[in-house]
Amino acid sequence: MTTQTFAENLFKGRTALVTGGTSGIGEATALYLAELGAKVYAAGLKSEALNIPNELDIIPVELDVTDEPAVEKFMASLESLDILFNGAGVNLPDQYNQQTFKKVIDINMNAVFHFSTLAHPLLAKSEIGSIINVSSMLAIFGADYGPAYSASKGGVDQITKSLAIGYAKDGIRVNAVAPGWINTPLVATLEDDFVQPIIDRTPFKRLGEPVEVAQTVAFLASPAASFITGAILPIDGAYSVQ
Repeated sequence: MTTQTFAENLFKGRTALVTGGTSGIGEATALYLAELGAKVYAAGLKSEALNIPNELDIIPVELDVTDEPAVEKFMASLESLDILFNGAGVNLPDQYNQQTFKKVIDINMNAVFHFSTLAHPLLAKSEIGSIINVSSMLAIFGADYGPAYSASKGGVDQITKSLAIGYAKDGIRVNAVAPGWINTPLVATLEDDFVQPIIDRTPFKRLGEPVEVAQTVAFLASPAASFITGAILPIDGAYSVQ
């Protein structure tokens, strides 16, 4: 999966935590960082189903990111951390329902802030301390079917920018990726008449692949991005500017 873009063992001796690391973009990111030498904690639901190649140092962690006591207990067990990828997220139906709205906000936004603040002391001890969050193009222009999702990702943008300023004194960089339509299991469940117009609008005429997001996360976490912080990088094949 890795390419010659990155040095072999780029993250050797480093530790990464990937929330949402048991499926979709999170899983791809966990695998990619591990392929580059990192020890990776892949935290999420249904962790027993995670397919881990034998040569990779990936530790599955069954964890609900909204279970604050469990999150705090897990974070307290870590001895070191270099990279935090806040990849857990949902886009649930019926977001005009108040309980659904709250659930989406808790998973997509509140958990990002919680993990980031808990990770801060560990990341401050790292030479490459880095947080990468997951935003969305819907943070820019919204969607009638996803008010909670859009609001949560708008909040992630502001958390990213605020922590980038607040954590700079500790040498921690905070950035976000904003994936467009990516070929995940969730998108695979959508009807063709919904997906085809998306492909038609995208200049590359295809969906993105999870590994293409993972590659960008690896760049943002690497020393090559040492002066990049507070950035929100679209990965959408120019869908949002078409």
